[in-house]
This record gives sequence, C-alpha cells and structure tokens, in this order.
Amino acid sequence: MISLTQQISKAAATLAQAGVASPIVDARLLAAHFLGCSPMELLFKEGELPQEFWHAVFRRAQREPLQYILGSAPFGVLDLAVGPGVFIPRPETELLALWAVEAIRGVEKPMVIDLCTGSGALALSIAIERPDAKIFAVELSPDAYTWAARNIATYASEVRLFAGDATNPELLAEYSGMVNLVVSNPPYVPLDAAVDMETRHDPAMAVFGGEDGMSIISPMIENIFRLLRPGGATGIEHDDSTGVKVLQAFQSHGGFENITQHQDLAGRDRFVTASKL
Repeated sequence: MISLTQQISKAAATLAQAGVASPIVDARLLAAHFLGCSPMELLFKEGELPQEFWHAVFRRAQREPLQYILGSAPFGVLDLAVGPGVFIPRPETELLALWAVEAIRGVEKPMVIDLCTGSGALALSIAIERPDAKIFAVELSPDAYTWAARNIATYASEVRLFAGDATNPELLAEYSGMVNLVVSNPPYVPLDAAVDMETRHDPAMAVFGGEDGMSIISPMIENIFRLLRPGGATGIEHDDSTGVKVLQAFQSHGGFENITQHQDLAGRDRFVTASKL
C-alpha cells in the first residue's frame, strides 16, 4: 500500500495535468475533508484514502470549484455553505465587507440592505460585527435564496431574507428613505469577458451583467438612492474593467457625493462607495 503522502501527490499530479491552479493545496484539502482532519493533521495520518476522495479529485479535475465539492467557502470569519446554484464568495469581496462595517461605525441600530445577497456573505459579515443592526438580504434566484437561508439560519437568524429583484423600483418600498447602508456584489461581468473554467460553474445570472456589465448596476443605483436616508452610504462591487463606468453612473445620477473608487489587494478597481446627498 502506498503512503498517504504518495496518494496525495498522485492526486495533485492529476489536478496539475488538468490545469488546476493550486493542485497540491487542493489535493490536501480534499484529503483532509474525507479523513475528517485538518490539513496539518495529515502529517500524522496513514492509510488508504476512500474512494470518495478519488471521485472528488475527478470532479476537481473537471474544474468544478473546490468549494462546491467541499460544500463550503470561507469568507472572513464565516464558513458559508455553498453548492451548485449559488455564487461562490470571493476573497476580494471581504474588502467591501470590511468597508461596510466601518461605514456604520457609530450609527446606533443601523438599517442595512444587501442586494443580490447570493450566499448571504455580505449581510452575514455585517450581522456578525453588528448584532444590533436591522439587516435585509435580497436575492432573486430561488437556488441562491435556499443557500442564503441556510447560512442565515446558521449564523444570524435575525437577518431578514427577501425574494426580490434588486432593480425593481418597488423593492422594499416601505423602507424608502430609512436605510443607513446598502451594499451589493451584483452580477457584473460583461458578457464577452473571458472567465476561468471554475467561474463557468457559478450560475450565469449571478456572474454576467449584460453586454457592458452594467445591466444590474445602472438601474440598481436609483433603487439605492430611494432606499437610503440622507447621508446614508453605499458600496457596490464591480468588474475590474468597469470601474470608470460605475463612477460615472453615480456621478451622472446627481444624488450622491463622496464617490470613491476602491482597489482590491491586487491593485485592481473593485468597488465604488458613495453617500446620499
């Protein structure tokens, strides 16, 4: 019988041949998952990996996202349940979550809306830091709604989940002019943009934002203006190719100030923030 290290190396070689970007890391994470231990504890393990492990390696070699195979995705301090039908939260969105928490620092019992919540990543990140906040999470996709509901039940059951379209001018109309913060990681990739094989497994309606990447963002800005109270803040993530368009959309609206572009850790334009006049 070959050693555990050799089995993991064999799996990593398979993943490398398939073009997976981090084959040894992924192989170790899969092995730890099926052995019920941490990756570090693999050093002290021996024995034969189960057949389920090799089936998972095959799935990963087909470029199915590792998060779907493991059933979870880390996001800040959260470990969110994910699977087919919901967008996998990315590390760069954590920067928007951090900004959001700072934006309502000092605001007593703030009201917050997360549009296009997906797995619930932004809403829950804020809820963990601000348990006094009244938070609404809005999602259009029935599949993603189910995943968001599962994560909300796990981490912050007080978050209110709504099935709705972020561009609907009647969305949450009863809260118009009352909201302190609106955040969103909407579909924003232009239709003709090249995406990696893993991203193709994300639901298309959560990834693509029309021909120019702005089909959701542009109409959503008017909704954000309606929902915010004067001085309320907003932050919207966008494609690294559309930062100027998002800035211009806020500027041309005329109802916002302090319009600011923010970069991700790679130095790419990633989200725009603004406050309502």
